[in-house]
Amino acid sequence: MIRKLTWWVVLLPIVMFIAMAIHSVFWLNFAHVLAGVLWTGADIFMGFMVGPILRKLLPDQRKAFINWLVPKTMIYLPVLAFTTGTAGWTMASWLRMMVPGNPERPWIIGALVVITILAVTGFGFLLPTSIRTYLELQKPTPSLEKVFRLNRRNNSFAGIQGLFQVIIIFIMAHLVMG
Repeated sequence: MIRKLTWWVVLLPIVMFIAMAIHSVFWLNFAHVLAGVLWTGADIFMGFMVGPILRKLLPDQRKAFINWLVPKTMIYLPVLAFTTGTAGWTMASWLRMMVPGNPERPWIIGALVVITILAVTGFGFLLPTSIRTYLELQKPTPSLEKVFRLNRRNNSFAGIQGLFQVIIIFIMAHLVMG
């Protein structure tokens, strides 16, 4: 299974932790932005591109694609979500954006609400469903009906995440422009 995982993505939290240790806003921002871009792009692509395509594939094609995709996303997406949120929160704290009276504070609180929704959706629904899908596919005779049902559920949640990713991009664009 390790060969199937997108292991290189763990470099981003390493950069984040080093940035925190040396108190580098530049490298913390780098980890935050790159993880956020990769996470957002993956969510939007999966929700609005992969989902509709999967519905058009034949069952064997769908099974093969899901069997390839699920192990990669089980590490990739949670690591990106963790890195994006943690680096963003740390940076907002370092830059004193959460102090009462800061004009950007409502935007930071909005970002926290959105990231909470994304985290609950991702860690509470997408990841457990991905694990269930992967385990089902490893059985000698997996139930394709169950796999496809679980995958449809994940595609719906990926679409929801895509929508909230667009909202967070709006918030981040505001914060960058001040």
